[in-house]
Amino acid sequence: MAEDLSAVELPRVTLDETQPWDVIVIGAGAAGLMAAAEAAQRGRRTLLLEKNRRPGVKILISGGTRCNLTQATDKRGIVQAYREQGSFLHSALALLGPADLVKIVEDEGVPTKREETGKIFPVSDRAVDVLAAFVNRFRRSGATMSTEQTVERVDCDGEQFVVVTNGKSLRTTSVLITSGGKSYPGCGTTGDGYAWAEGLGHRIIPTRPALVPITTNEPWVLKLSGLTLPDIVLRIAGEPDRVREAGGEANLGKKMKKKSPWLDERRGSLLFTHFGLSGPVVLDISRTVTGHSQPTSLDVVCDFVPDIRAEDLDAGIREQCLAAGKKQVGGVLQKWIPHRLAEELFQRAGVSTEQRAAELSKASRAQLVRWIKEARIRVTGTRGFAKAEVTAGGVDLAEVDSRTMQSKLVPGLFFAGEVLDLDGPIGGYNFQAAFSTGMLAGQHV
Repeated sequence: MAEDLSAVELPRVTLDETQPWDVIVIGAGAAGLMAAAEAAQRGRRTLLLEKNRRPGVKILISGGTRCNLTQATDKRGIVQAYREQGSFLHSALALLGPADLVKIVEDEGVPTKREETGKIFPVSDRAVDVLAAFVNRFRRSGATMSTEQTVERVDCDGEQFVVVTNGKSLRTTSVLITSGGKSYPGCGTTGDGYAWAEGLGHRIIPTRPALVPITTNEPWVLKLSGLTLPDIVLRIAGEPDRVREAGGEANLGKKMKKKSPWLDERRGSLLFTHFGLSGPVVLDISRTVTGHSQPTSLDVVCDFVPDIRAEDLDAGIREQCLAAGKKQVGGVLQKWIPHRLAEELFQRAGVSTEQRAAELSKASRAQLVRWIKEARIRVTGTRGFAKAEVTAGGVDLAEVDSRTMQSKLVPGLFFAGEVLDLDGPIGGYNFQAAFSTGMLAGQHV
């Protein structure tokens, strides 16, 4: 049954080129909806332009149409999750932290819940309820929204901005670009804002997919399609590289412990798919893959039993084999890993599942332990922007005032949301950053 979207539909608005605006916000996603409402509540004549037929398309599809609004943490937790980009968010999060965002939604009549992972969802598990909360807030603010608007240019004549959309030239004192990145281009996020920012003198940090599934052509991995492992450690192995990031270049492994042999390391749930690997732990670590100049030189290394040391696992397998005696060895791993995975790892280790358990040699046992603790999978790439949840790269943070979201180069020009060089982990962090930077920008445009 199709979702009822009447609650988030707005009447069609005909734009008048003679109408002056104080603020034009481009992009009615999380950041744009929040910002436009804030600006209008301050008495600013505010116009929100949206490319799609309705606002908040990415909100509607997020979290499997459930909308993971934010994370059950404090402001410090959000900052830390953003690693080197986190300090940019201090002012935005001081204004609107996770608890504040939840309160806004609940005050609009949408109760929320916290799941075991810390993710915050609406109790209804309906993303449309979250979007409706922000659309209702927008309606009350007095701002104007015009949908199905394809912005062609954003120019500045020194005193005012001219936004050219659908062939009409609209004049405004301030412009706020909240047009998102390049991820999920089917939602209308095709990276348009980067060209407008660049045209106004801003540097764009090269963009790449983030929170994106990883591909491989290894047959044993593809055969496991559909299998989920709820708790593994995933690592990236390969030569250190210099990634394209703000302020020059940053080492991929700089957040790892000193002398770590890995470029990155994460823990969480993994899903084997027909193209390779997905699931939260894969999406989180994918940023390291897409940021590497030679991603096909990298290996994903899986530890399928992260809480068991290799020597303890070896001893455990030995005990299981002795207990099984003349039974086939194929069943001795079921204590630790699913049968489907065990079958593939036996094959990788060169062990026949039909041999007697008691006859498993020390060398074969060592091979099994190696494949369980360090199963290497060669990366062939990722699923790209089409399947990426967010975009890494964007408007250089060094050229934006984090206290106001205003450009340091062009007075009256503001940015918020994913168009900025901000990308956080899975779990509601990116929505939190979008709503927080949107509110901050809306209070200063």
